[in-house]
Order: sequence, then C-alpha cells, then structure tokens
Amino acid sequence: MGSLNLAQKMQKLAAAALIFAAAVGVNVEPANAAPKYAGIVVDANTGKVLYSEDADSLRYPASLTKMMTLYLTFEALEAGRISLNSKVPVSANAAAEPPSKLGVGAGRSVTVEQAILALVTRSANDMATALGEYLGGSESRFAQMMTAKARSLGMTKTTYRNANGLPNTAQMTTARDQARLGIALRQHFPQYYGYFSTRSFKFGKQTIGNHNRLLGVVRGVDGIKTGYTRAAGYNLVTSAQADGRSIVGVVMGSSSGAKRNETMKQLVLRYMPKASRSGGGDLIAKVNTSVAPSSALAAVEEPAVIANAPRLPSEGPLPDARYKNGAVASAYAAPANDNGAAAALKAATGAPERPLSASVPVPQPAPAYMPDVQASAAPQTPVEEESVAQAAAKPVAVDQTTTASTQPSSGWVIQIGTSPDREQAMSLLRKAQDKGGKVLRSATPFTVAYNSGSEQLYRARFGGFDDQKTAVNACKSLKKVGIGCWAAMQ
Repeated sequence: MGSLNLAQKMQKLAAAALIFAAAVGVNVEPANAAPKYAGIVVDANTGKVLYSEDADSLRYPASLTKMMTLYLTFEALEAGRISLNSKVPVSANAAAEPPSKLGVGAGRSVTVEQAILALVTRSANDMATALGEYLGGSESRFAQMMTAKARSLGMTKTTYRNANGLPNTAQMTTARDQARLGIALRQHFPQYYGYFSTRSFKFGKQTIGNHNRLLGVVRGVDGIKTGYTRAAGYNLVTSAQADGRSIVGVVMGSSSGAKRNETMKQLVLRYMPKASRSGGGDLIAKVNTSVAPSSALAAVEEPAVIANAPRLPSEGPLPDARYKNGAVASAYAAPANDNGAAAALKAATGAPERPLSASVPVPQPAPAYMPDVQASAAPQTPVEEESVAQAAAKPVAVDQTTTASTQPSSGWVIQIGTSPDREQAMSLLRKAQDKGGKVLRSATPFTVAYNSGSEQLYRARFGGFDDQKTAVNACKSLKKVGIGCWAAMQ
C-alpha cells in the first residue's frame, strides 16, 4: 500500500511539473520529435553554392548558437572593449545551466580566453551564458544583440533568444544563414579564428577535448562548431581549406553524431575539389556595431516559429523553471559529447536512419551564389619594381607596410587580421613580427585596402612564402605564440 501511495505521489509530481512547465511558457518537446535534415556547402572564395538541400528551411540551431556568441566576443576583443585576460563573472543564472558545462560555481570568474576555449571545445552552456551577460548586461539583451548582428550579416531568417542554444521554440535559423556566419567568422576575425581548431585545453585538473571529431581526421578541416538537442538533431558547421580552395559546409538535423560526421566528411571530400582557387574577397560585409540601438532592435523581423509552436518571451523562464524539474529536463537532455548517442536518440524519437546517399545528393543544376554579397576585394596591381622572391629575401620593417597597389602580386600570404584603420592594421603586423621572431624574418608585411559596403577596411598580411606548405607551417608557428592567422594563395 505504501509503494502504491509513493507511485501515485510520483505521478502527481510529474503532472505538476508538466503543468508548471506549460505555465512558464516552456515547450516540452514531444517524444516523437524527428529533426529534418538540411545542408549546404559554399565556396568561401567566391560565394558559389556547391550543394544545397532545404538550406532555407527553418531549423533549431542548438549549440551552433555559440558561433554568434563568439562572433560578438571577437568583435568586442577587436574593438578593445575587452581583452583575453578580462574576467568574466559567473552568475547564479549562468552556473545553473545544464550540461555540457564547465562547472564554474556562481560568484567565481573565468578569463575571456577560458570562456572562448570552453565554448569551442566542450560547448559549455554556462560559459556561453556568462559571456552573454558580461557583454550584453543580461541574457535577453545579449540575445537581441545577437539577432541584430545576424541581420547585419544578411542572416535574414535567424532569431536568437539565448547565448547557448538550449531549447527555445523561438530560436530559429537556416543552414544558409549558418554558412554565412561561418564564412563571416573566418573572414572578419582571422586573428581569433584559430581558436576553432583547438583540439583540447586544460582547465584546472581537467583536459577538455573538442567535440568536433573531424579536426585532424579530414584533410583541410579547421573548425567550426557542433550542436545537438533532441529537437534540433545533430548539427555541424565545418570550414575546410586546402590547395588554395576554401569551403564552409553545414549539416543540420542528422540522426546521430556519427551520421552527421560522416555526412560532412563526404560533403568535404566531394565538393572541395569543385571549389575555386580564385576569389578570396570578403564575401560578407563587416558592420562594426557593438550594441545596436533599441530602435534597431525593435525593428528586427522575426521568422515564423517551426510547427506553430508557442512563442516564448525574449528572456525565457529562469533556469530553475526550465531545467531543474525532472520532467522538463528529460525533454532537453543533450549528451556531454556526440559519440554513442545514436541508439538512445533513435529509441527516444523514432527517427528513421537516413541513408548517406540520400543525405548528400548532387544538385542538378547547382544553385547560384550566396545572396546579398556586399563586399568585394579591391583590384590588385601587379608589382613591377621587384619580384616576390626578391622581396622575401630581405627583412622588411613594418613601417614600410604597403597598400594594395604595391603588395606582392603572387605567391602565398598569411593574413593575421582586418581593421577599419590602416594604422591599426600596421600595429597588428608589428605585434606579429615581435612575437613571430624568425618565422616572419624574411616575410613581407603589407596592408590591402578594400571596400566593404561604404566602409574602407585594411587587411594585415605577410607575403613572400614560396608555397602552401611554407605558409601553413609559418601560420602554425604563429598560432603557437597566440597569433591567429590563415594562409591563402595571393
């Protein structure tokens, strides 16, 4: 009799939890949730779409959300508003977020760099929330900043409600929008993009590995981000560069981590050879807006919510209401990593396995170009005074930094940053030379002026590398001393 009373009490508690969840506006995901696949591959040199399937259909981003959290973090770093050593306080709200998390207690703090590394490796929800509160003043305000930034980048169908990607039925995106964000991260912040290739980092006694299993496995892959919730399925945005070619691919709604990884691997192998070695201009205009004005935020148009799900308020309910209740938390459960969860997901959702061949069709004909390309590289004038080899043979002081009209006309270059001011670009080059030592001793520093919409920007580059291997090895050496960079054919 006692056990029956206990069972009845448990049933009542579960029912009460569901009623409470509905009262605070949480959309508890149905047991038969079946995420739908969407994918895209874009030539990052030209903007040409090489492959597309349901790329403009609304999907849940899950932890791909953290790409935008990092974009705004990199923007604040570049503007000098914060530094990598700035202390990020961890509030009770941030500390209460469910796994994956770093597990820092409320009232403590981490550095900006530690928070960045926690996001790109463990996909830590608590650190994403802490960064959002630190940069935006509150999680809801930061979500508004994220959405406004998405619009400025041409991500017309993306709406953010939190900094980490935990379930919220109003937080939506598309594969195409995520490709735009992936390209923007690499092109706008080459000095910080190297964080996405971090294989592991140490925090206290922990050694934390990266969830992105393609790093070091698929040739050319250098990031970017994984994501998973039951409603979203398994998501992945991947950047790859090899032989002067460059692509960004997106897979959303896959049925398992292993399936997602294999799909992306096949996409990279199939479409990298189809990408162009030419181009290389900044495809997505960089709009330097640290905090959008309230009027601009109010004007942001939100896409329709998937399956007519109820709209949640911007800030959402408090974490206690969302996650501590067992009946609600089970609907939101995400694995600490993506391995070994396929069977559990299939059992929970009833989602059928999707054959890889069906997931990666070759579009006939291939779609056109990424829309709303707002920036192009300035035309380059060949060098007549001296050859690239001659320029590389002698050390060049950074105060001789050149403009686009006198840059090396061919060969491999390393780009370390982009700045709206030529003097700032030169300063980046000086700092890189100081830290790089012999790696840059024979390199030629120069700036490249180009127009991004109505704004003139400057790329900070080193030229004079004979081949791809030399440039890539030099870039790897720079990354070891904390200088973000990427190598490309001039």
